[in-house]
Amino acid sequence: MSPELIQKLITSYFSSLQEMDASGWAENFTKDAIIYDPVGNPPSKARENAQAFFGLLSMAFEKLELSQDNVFIAGNGAAVKWTMRGLGKSGKQGISEGISVFEIQDGKIQQVSSYWDDAAMMAQIKS
Repeated sequence: MSPELIQKLITSYFSSLQEMDASGWAENFTKDAIIYDPVGNPPSKARENAQAFFGLLSMAFEKLELSQDNVFIAGNGAAVKWTMRGLGKSGKQGISEGISVFEIQDGKIQQVSSYWDDAAMMAQIKS
């Protein structure tokens, strides 16, 4: 897969996440794709659990902003250093940084492993 197509797929992943578009986000994945978000949590089936995942996001966040700070593409994968800024339903702001590693197969994301501290982000936006 070309670096341009990998970049387009990753941009779609982050854009649909920021827009809280569950169906658009799920379309980026293979049928059996797995997500570790964050690494250390049990794996989740991306397509199967998309609606539940976005339901949790929408309960916690009023708005999400995600930036792809650095993208490193190699072979059929990529690592992305990102920053997330969120406005919680509480009205409080939170910020977190992380790295997500993408494995791509047949033009879709097969696996994502994200390294970040989700508990720290949630603590920032708590009421």
